[in-house]
Amino acid sequence: MTDIRTVWPPLTVSGDWLIAPPDLASDADLETAVLISLFTDRRADPDDALPGAPGDLRGWWGDTPADDDQPADPLGSKLWLLSREKQTNDARLRAEDYAKDALAWMLEDGVADEIAVAGSYPQSGWLMLQVDIYRQRDLVFSGRYGPLWAAEAGQPGVPGVRV
Repeated sequence: MTDIRTVWPPLTVSGDWLIAPPDLASDADLETAVLISLFTDRRADPDDALPGAPGDLRGWWGDTPADDDQPADPLGSKLWLLSREKQTNDARLRAEDYAKDALAWMLEDGVADEIAVAGSYPQSGWLMLQVDIYRQRDLVFSGRYGPLWAAEAGQPGVPGVRV
């Protein structure tokens, strides 16, 4: 069974399901999994520096473990924590770590054998993430995430984090 395809329309800059009349599109499973993993806000840890309102840890309610014996299997990434960061090498490295952590479930579940994430600051001033996923040494997915400025200019764009 395939997943409902999630896309990131540049004009709305938010996730949406793709319509393939008379139904919803159900292809591009890996792309959908990457989008949901990277751009769903994972709950912050109590010791994380928060970029917004004090105490706003965000996160999905479903990440709460059923009991203390069951560890949470959190969804999403902490990329949102970087929204007020300056363009530093440390912020870029944290973004790469947050992305790798958000996609780690793919390695654990055997969806991928290797995941490569590289962050950069192109001249736009936005953090850009390159995500490459390999299975049996073959590149099976490659996505470049950022910048929002392209969407604002009416050009194709995908999610990004401005730092």
